[in-house]
Amino acid sequence: MLSVRNLNTYYGRAHILGDVALDVSAGEVAALLGRNGAGKSTMLKSVAGWIRPRSGEIVFDGRRIERMPMWRIARAGLGYVPEDRRIFTDLSVMENLDVGRRRGGWSPERVFALFPNLAEACDRPAGQISGGEQQMLAIARCLVGNPVCILMDEPSEGLAPVIVDQLAAAILELKSTGVSVLLSEQSWRLASAVADRAYVIEKGRIRFSGTLAELAADEIARTRYLAV
Repeated sequence: MLSVRNLNTYYGRAHILGDVALDVSAGEVAALLGRNGAGKSTMLKSVAGWIRPRSGEIVFDGRRIERMPMWRIARAGLGYVPEDRRIFTDLSVMENLDVGRRRGGWSPERVFALFPNLAEACDRPAGQISGGEQQMLAIARCLVGNPVCILMDEPSEGLAPVIVDQLAAAILELKSTGVSVLLSEQSWRLASAVADRAYVIEKGRIRFSGTLAELAADEIARTRYLAV
């Protein structure tokens, strides 16, 4: 579904990502774990087309996309939920969904079934709902674009544990429908609840690649790179 090879991304002269490689299979949740500043957000932005990598290869659904503009990547079926959510706070919840909506299986009614809180707040301005509901809205707005793979950047940041558990349930539901997810996270709680595969990034390099079970058993890697 998604394959990244030898990806190098720079900010000016600063070499942020160095020869990064990872894979996400169809219907799989892969977690990209690391501390603040490790390169997680830069990785997702590079794949989504927000930042153009200096070199390397990104193949999505059989197509090279590393030189495509962001809108074409989105049209190809790769969704992106940014860390800062970027919802339209002056628009209602429903209007936010209408902005991102494309024909396909993910209707507003279907995302409301996934996130019942949003159904109750559908006519409220997005700036007046809770932080957890705003995160749900950011994911829901991505879904109504009908992606087959979603990049989620730090979705649990700043959220209460009960909301993180709701997000975990939603991600598992997406997985059951065949949607692939690449999840950038610091939260071991969320990653361990949903991910099949894990990559640990530190200083822009992948330091661990394996299953979640293998990472859970690797105390040295978790302590050195994740402090868990």
